Amino acid sequence: MRDHVHPTMRLALLGVVAVVQFGLCPRTLFGYAHRPMWLALTAFAALGLVTIACAIWVLRREPLPTAVIAVGTVVALAASVAASAALPPDEHIGAGDWPLGLVGWHLLLLLLDRVPLLLTALAAHLTSSVAQFFLAGGTDRGRVGTAAIIVFGAVTLQLAVVVFTRVLRRSTAQAVAAAAERDRQAIRVAVAEQWEQGQRAVFAEQLGEVLPLLAGLADGELDPRAAGTRQRCALAATQLRRLFAENDDVPDPLVHEVSACVDVAERRGLDVSLAVSGAAVDVPADVRRDLTGPVATTLSAARTRARVSVLRTDDEVRVAVVSDAGTGLAAASSAHVEVECGVYGEHTRMEARWRRTS
Repeated sequence: MRDHVHPTMRLALLGVVAVVQFGLCPRTLFGYAHRPMWLALTAFAALGLVTIACAIWVLRREPLPTAVIAVGTVVALAASVAASAALPPDEHIGAGDWPLGLVGWHLLLLLLDRVPLLLTALAAHLTSSVAQFFLAGGTDRGRVGTAAIIVFGAVTLQLAVVVFTRVLRRSTAQAVAAAAERDRQAIRVAVAEQWEQGQRAVFAEQLGEVLPLLAGLADGELDPRAAGTRQRCALAATQLRRLFAENDDVPDPLVHEVSACVDVAERRGLDVSLAVSGAAVDVPADVRRDLTGPVATTLSAARTRARVSVLRTDDEVRVAVVSDAGTGLAAASSAHVEVECGVYGEHTRMEARWRRTS
């Protein structure tokens, strides 16, 4: 798998290649009698073209195109073979062997983000240089030792660049992952704080309705035996019970909150039946509040019995209550939920409907 090299690292490699090729190698190229000279010059020019082609993308801090990498690698290896063939016989892997180190830097520039291919290309380059060294008669033990030291020095420096780049890339990836985790944690904290503020606002709204009721009872301004006061108390208890149920982690929150309202009514002695049809659907919390609001209002006003139904389809969710609450009930529609109320003799029917949008 390919790992992209940081543009600054590739820019530094471009600078090294340019300095080595155009600053250091010309003196060696023209300081020794290459045979034939035109072959050495052609190899040098080809490597220069590879450097210029890479510079077009590196200076713009863009990744090298695959075509440039493929052609550049082939040209660099071919130039290595050609330049080594033109060296004087006694200069292979010696002071005059300018392609030995130069081609390795070109391969680093081209293949640093493709380490397996880079190592293969470097091995091919060194194998070619060593083979031509022995073919040129490099069998003397002294020359072999000197050549081994030169090859070791060149390879060690270039492999050190590979190791340093991989370590830097791993450290960068770890830093990026740590920063991303910090961002995720910050988002979680922000979402939790926002949720907490929303819950506080909802509780404050509910308590804002309950506190005057409690104050009136405590001051004796409200008669606990009055039907209106009992209905207000029943409504406050139902709303608070539904609000507590909203924070429970359950598979079907809507039915759970409706059941909480039914539970409060049953504790008051009402005969309440609950019917649920349709599969559970994802209903936002604010929509659930609007759907269960009419349920709480109707159940708190019911005298003896009520029937609650929850209907879920692919297009909408309905929550309806039929009770013997009598007349005088009203519930307003919200931005998301339509509420309908009708009186049929001694029974009142209230329905809240939410249409799902795709």
